[in-house]
Amino acid sequence: MTKPPVAERRQHSFTTHGVTIEDPYAWLKDPGYPDVADKDVLAYLEAENAYFESVMAPHKALTDRLYEEMKGRIKEDDASVPQKDGDWLYWTAFETGGQYRKWWRKPVAGGDDVLILDEPALAEGKEYFRLGAFSVSEDGRYLAYAIDDNGSERFEVRVKDLASGEHLPDVIPGMLSEIVWTTDSTGFLYGLANEQWRTDNARYHRLGTPIAEDVELFKEADEGFRVGVSETSSRKWIVIASGDHVTSEIYLLPANEPLATPILVSPRKVGREYDVDEHDGTLFIHTNDTDPNFRLCTANIAAPGEWAELIGPSRHFYMTGVECFRDFFIVDGREDGLDQIEIHAYEGGLPKRIAFPEASYDAGLGNNPEYDMQVLRVGYESMVTPGTEYDYDVATGTLTTLKVQEIPSGYDASKYGTERLKIVARDGTEVPVSIVYPKDFPRDGSAPLFLYAYGAYGYAIPPGFSTGRLSLLDRGFAYAIAHIRGGDDLGQQWYLDGKLEKRANTFNDFVDVAKGLIADGWTSAGKIAIAGRSAGGELMGAVVNSDPGLWGAVIADVPFVDVLNTMLDADLPLTPGEWPEWGNPIEDKAAFDLIRGYSPYDQVTAQDYPPMFISGGLNDPRVTYWEPAKWAAKLRELKTDDNILLLKTNMGAGHGGKSGRFESLREAAEEHAFVLWQLGVEE
Repeated sequence: MTKPPVAERRQHSFTTHGVTIEDPYAWLKDPGYPDVADKDVLAYLEAENAYFESVMAPHKALTDRLYEEMKGRIKEDDASVPQKDGDWLYWTAFETGGQYRKWWRKPVAGGDDVLILDEPALAEGKEYFRLGAFSVSEDGRYLAYAIDDNGSERFEVRVKDLASGEHLPDVIPGMLSEIVWTTDSTGFLYGLANEQWRTDNARYHRLGTPIAEDVELFKEADEGFRVGVSETSSRKWIVIASGDHVTSEIYLLPANEPLATPILVSPRKVGREYDVDEHDGTLFIHTNDTDPNFRLCTANIAAPGEWAELIGPSRHFYMTGVECFRDFFIVDGREDGLDQIEIHAYEGGLPKRIAFPEASYDAGLGNNPEYDMQVLRVGYESMVTPGTEYDYDVATGTLTTLKVQEIPSGYDASKYGTERLKIVARDGTEVPVSIVYPKDFPRDGSAPLFLYAYGAYGYAIPPGFSTGRLSLLDRGFAYAIAHIRGGDDLGQQWYLDGKLEKRANTFNDFVDVAKGLIADGWTSAGKIAIAGRSAGGELMGAVVNSDPGLWGAVIADVPFVDVLNTMLDADLPLTPGEWPEWGNPIEDKAAFDLIRGYSPYDQVTAQDYPPMFISGGLNDPRVTYWEPAKWAAKLRELKTDDNILLLKTNMGAGHGGKSGRFESLREAAEEHAFVLWQLGVEE
């Protein structure tokens, strides 16, 4: 195909708050969704895919070369460091050429390695495969796990008897939650997705009983709340948590008595979030009730609503979580945007911090399954340091290296530099930027730069390591992460300053970071490739509308771009739970006007746009396939340039793209090839 497909315009309009909106591409939403069978819809998506293949075909050699580079940096027979849980050591391992892991264990007392789950066998013959929840019973006999084989994120639970190696007849379809076993190993808790793909329940299944007899322990009435199940660190209590993006409510169940009446910790209050762990009858409550940087309170389990402050909020330290162990508790957080791990004694005194060597990094607790742990597993990486796993001895404060990410084709950290910059946005706010670059990178504006960001849901993008990124660095790129408002990189207030009526800060920060990098000689307008995924794809849509001339190439993966229509459709899976994040345009005209003012699809206009690579997933329940499809169709209609615009829809995958470690690499290679081609550095 030498010409791009042209989607038919079909008359469709609606009126809300007295405003009539024309939407000629609304027909791309199949009325039968989540079953997509409309012939015209499928024909358009297939035509776009055929055009994508024809346009990228001349660059196949580059794509293949990038793929082989990326694959060469992956240790094919990689294995995790074994970790003790009860009487067993557990680990995972890949085999050479394998797309998926195998799960192993062996007795702590000595004995043979035992294969407990074979993902490659489960994935055989399937276009898509993903393992969800994975939970071994308290007595070590049973494994309950969940699989998704089409990307729809409706998982099927299966139970395996690890003593015999056989599967039990217990199979639970339509699950969307974790799995938590009861103390006696005779049953577990889970949650089902309802018709709108919302987990509004917590259920108890007893092994050997019909699924129809499972007991519903909790049912959420608010359609915007989601229910999750977990357990406290001691495993004495099962946690049933319900909440949306701004409000939470928690119930506790004795793990040895799942049918007991749940204990409500504290009734929900709009705008208050909290989570709970437990130690010797005392609840440790991590909450933002008085400050967006959170504080830590305690309460007796007998009076769970009577909170007493243990650690107050700090202006510089953003407390992100608390985890209790038998002899100490851990407070996780970020100080001025950098990860910190603090070890606290129950009897009080100054905490100990784990010291890390670099000025910018990503660190956190690893897999620490047991309550009585004196040595903690810790993970660390930076933009130039491959992932490293340590044991941290709590008593002595020493770090012992267990594993460093191996890069078979070779990696020399001394070839690269990394910095943490601060760029002043248009309102005077300093925005952090993490950047990595080749040591010989010129600062005269002549070199290309890849700029990434997300900026939503209070999710911080860590300055971590990436082997795929090396293919850009080794071709002369700098790679930058803009820690823009909307994420919680600098605390929860940083997140609050990028949502609802302050949403424009997110887009402005990104543009201002790009302009600041240009001003500092890192690159020039038109030499910047940008990328964002999901809500980060919304960011891409906003900045190509506002500042199209800055960008030399744009990657928008599963982009949330039809924001107004999605937030007006209460029947879509995510919409009611998203109103606290974006606003409710159904009931609130101000929210309607605000969202309409930045929604990328609604704001497409007749102007030049940069080269763009857009992706979607037919089975994606988070950002539905028609959002990127409608956006691409409208861009094709209105844009006034001759730049390449590609739409690729994965017809057998969901929000995460293709499954399997090598298939996902091929998608990354395609995107990198597009960027190199558009910026003229194909080699």
